[in-house]
Amino acid sequence: MLVIGFAIVIGIVRHGASPAPGGSHGTNGAVSVSIATATADEITVRVPALGAITPVATVTVKTQIAGQLQKVGFNEGQMVGRGDFLAQIDPRPYESALRQAQANLQRDQALLDEARIDLTRYQGLLAENAIAQQQTDTQKALVEQYEGTVAADRAQVTTATLNLQYTRIVSPISGRTGLRQVDVGNYVTPGDANGIVIITQVQPISAIFSIPEDNIGAVMHKLQQGAGLAVEAYDRSDSTRVADGTLATVDNQIDPGTGTVRLRAMFDNRDGALYPNQFVNIRLVLDVLPKQIVIPMAAVNRGAPGGTLSTFVYLVNSDSTVTVRPVVLGVADGDRVAVTSGLVAGDVVVTAGGDRLRDGARVRLPLPHRPAGVPP
Repeated sequence: MLVIGFAIVIGIVRHGASPAPGGSHGTNGAVSVSIATATADEITVRVPALGAITPVATVTVKTQIAGQLQKVGFNEGQMVGRGDFLAQIDPRPYESALRQAQANLQRDQALLDEARIDLTRYQGLLAENAIAQQQTDTQKALVEQYEGTVAADRAQVTTATLNLQYTRIVSPISGRTGLRQVDVGNYVTPGDANGIVIITQVQPISAIFSIPEDNIGAVMHKLQQGAGLAVEAYDRSDSTRVADGTLATVDNQIDPGTGTVRLRAMFDNRDGALYPNQFVNIRLVLDVLPKQIVIPMAAVNRGAPGGTLSTFVYLVNSDSTVTVRPVVLGVADGDRVAVTSGLVAGDVVVTAGGDRLRDGARVRLPLPHRPAGVPP
C-alpha cells in the first residue's frame, strides 16, 4: 500500500562496508564493537517533506474613509482579537455630515406629511365634485415625489452613520500586528497601498508541504476511512520537534513538473513556536505497523559478502564471533529500521566497529553492553 523510498534507506546505510579483515583488535585478536538487540516493536511510517509555515489569513488593515489619523490603539507585534480597537480617524467632519443628513430627512419628512394631508383633503373634495381631477392628481404626484426624497434622505443618513462608524477602525481578524505603516497626524485614504498595519493570524497556523505522488494513494485511503493523519513539524536542523498538528487539506492535482502533491497541515501554535514564512521539516504520519523486527539503522551494512551485492548485518554469536547475515529492510523511521527477513527478536547485531570485521571474526564487547549468553 505504501511506497517507501528504498533508495533513501540504502543511501542512509553504510556503503562499501563489505566484510574485510584487519583493523584494531582487543585481547586475543578480538575487535571491540558496539551492539544492539533486535526487538519486536511497532514502527511508525512517516513521509518526510520540507514545509513552509503559512498564516491562515493575512489582512492589510485600511481605512474605509479619508481623514486625519488621530490615534493608534495597538503596539507593534501585539496579539489582537477580532473587533479590537486599532485606530481613530478624526470623526468631526463625519459627525457634521450625519447631522446634516438627519436635518434634511426631518425637513423632507415634514413636507411629505403636509403633502399627504393635502392629498387626503383633495380626495374628499373630489368625491363631492368640488375640485378638478387634475388638482388631485398633481397633489398625488407631489406626495410620491416627497416619498422618494425621504427615501433618499434615509439612505444619506445610513451612509453618514456608516462613515462615522468607519472612523473607529477595529481588527477584522484575531492575530499578530506587524509594523505600523503610518504615524498619527497623517491624512489617510482608502487608496493607501500600505494601509495602517498588517495583521497575520498565527493561532492556528498552517504549513504547506509536498509529498511524492506515489504516497498520495495511501493518504487518500486513510482520509476516506475518516482517519485524521498526524503531522509533526521539526526545526530547520531537523533535530527538534517544535509542533504537532493534523492534515487539513490535499490539493486537487499533481504538479507534473515535480511529480508531487501539495498538502496543508494545521497547528494550534498556542506557544507561538511557528512563525509565518518559517521553513520546517515535516513528518506526515501515515501508519503505525505493529510487531516489526526493529534494529538501529547503524547496524545495517551494504556490500558484497560472498561476491553478491546485498544488505547485511553482523550477527553476534554466543561464542563472541560474528556471522554475516543478509537482511531485507522494510520501513525506516529516523534512526530505526524494520527488518522483514533475516533476523528474529533477540538477535544481537553490531552497530559500531563493523568496518573492521569479517565473517567469523571474534569481537569484544564493553562489559555494560554485553548481552546474556555472549562471553567477553
